[in-house]
Amino acid sequence: MGRVRGMVTRPVVVGVLVVAVALVGVGLYWFQPWKLWQDETVEEALPEVTTSSAASAPATPQAEASPSAEPSEPAGPVTVASGELISHEHATSGTVKLLRLTDGSHVVRLEDLDTSNGPDLRVWLTDAPVKEGQDGWHVFDDGAYESLGKLKGNKGSQNYPLPADVDPAAFTSVSIWCDRFDVSFGAAELARA
Repeated sequence: MGRVRGMVTRPVVVGVLVVAVALVGVGLYWFQPWKLWQDETVEEALPEVTTSSAASAPATPQAEASPSAEPSEPAGPVTVASGELISHEHATSGTVKLLRLTDGSHVVRLEDLDTSNGPDLRVWLTDAPVKEGQDGWHVFDDGAYESLGKLKGNKGSQNYPLPADVDPAAFTSVSIWCDRFDVSFGAAELARA
């Protein structure tokens, strides 16, 4: 009887260990806890785009002095809207700017971003209101949003171009969104300039 019990117990113990190891593996993949201690800093320069006609047209003294000359396009990006990031699920700070480049395209720029790292973080342009505290954690996937791609780094300054078919006027906020757990790490309301 004791021999039979030992033979039954061994497969059960092995089965429990296999299931436990599998669950730990799935948990590590899903939660990626090591990212809490890994910072990724990305420092991208402010985008500079010039139109070919403005870049190739030489300046003449007559054009500079002429009062009837049309005002030229701005030399660099123009801030269309901006806002300060507030914390949601994780402590988050920095500035968000919606920039119009000289070629007419738009870029969302994160400046001095500081947030936690995490699995599957995205930059979302949304129409959701920015709410303080836990009320703001889950609202960004309730309405319209445009994913601008994976967060390049949880610290630093980064640029996220808008697709050409996206109307930036249709959106009022930006969220650092964790797609894995459907929660906002932090967000900024975009105030028009």
